[in-house]
Amino acid sequence: VQLVESGGGLVQAGGSLRLSCATSGFTFDDYAVAWFRQVPGKEREGVSCIISGDRSTTYADSVKGRFTISSDNAKSTVFLQINNLEPEDTAVYSCAAALWYCNYDEMEYWGTGTLVAVSS
Repeated sequence: VQLVESGGGLVQAGGSLRLSCATSGFTFDDYAVAWFRQVPGKEREGVSCIISGDRSTTYADSVKGRFTISSDNAKSTVFLQINNLEPEDTAVYSCAAALWYCNYDEMEYWGTGTLVAVSS
């Protein structure tokens, strides 16, 4: 099983990024894939999740309106579009997968993360 994140980088506040999570090794359509972020010294935060089967989505209140999660099921890949970036969005963003549902506490597989740094 592999989950590989890409698309992070250094951007100015107000800019945009599109993160990708390329997955392999499990039946993508049976899983939900979530994005998390973590700042050193702080708890990891689940920011968004998509259920591959029906593409239903959830968002943390802190990111609603600026983050959009989507998937390309044919490529077993999940995307996170982040608009109007704020310095507070600076974190390591990781994707993870759970069977069937978006349960942030029951993620089974994890990627290693990609760093998003936002300058003011």
